[in-house]
Amino acid sequence: MDESWMIEFIEQSLHRMHENTARIGKCLDQLTEKEVWLRPNLSSNSVGNLMLHLCGNIRQYAVSSLGNLPDTRTRDAEFQATEGFDKKQLLQLLTDTIKVAEVIIQTSDVENILQKRTVQCYNLSGMGIIIHVLEHYSYHTGQIAFWTKELRNKDLGFYAGKELG
Repeated sequence: MDESWMIEFIEQSLHRMHENTARIGKCLDQLTEKEVWLRPNLSSNSVGNLMLHLCGNIRQYAVSSLGNLPDTRTRDAEFQATEGFDKKQLLQLLTDTIKVAEVIIQTSDVENILQKRTVQCYNLSGMGIIIHVLEHYSYHTGQIAFWTKELRNKDLGFYAGKELG
C-alpha cells in the first residue's frame, strides 16, 4: 500500500502545530507576566491556564495514547493554576511537549495511525488523535489570540507579508 498519503498528512499536521506554537509565542511577546494569568471573567481561563491545558491535552492524546506511554495527566490542575510559570517557562513547556509529540507522530507507522484506542471517553484512530490535537490546539490558539487582541487592541501580524488575495 502506498503510504504517501500518511507522509503528507503527518507533514501538514506538524506544520499546523508549529504554526500555532509560533502564534502563541507572538501573543506572549505582547503580554506582561501578570496578563498571562489574568482571566477575562470567572467562566474563562487565562493564557497560562490554556497553555497548561494544551500541554496536558497533547501529552494525553499524542504522547500517551498515540505513543503508547502512561497517562499522567491531572486535567483539573491545568485550570486551577493561577501562577507558577512565567511566560518563558510556559512557552518552553509547550515547545518541549510539541517536540515529544512530533517524534511520536513522525515515527508512527500505518498500523499505529489506523489503530483505534480509547482516550478519555472517545474511541479514536491514530489519525483521529492527530486531528483532535490539531483542532484543539487551533481552538485554544484562537482564544489566546483573541484575548491578546482584546488587551492590546492591535493586529497580531499573523499574516503580515503574505498575499492572501
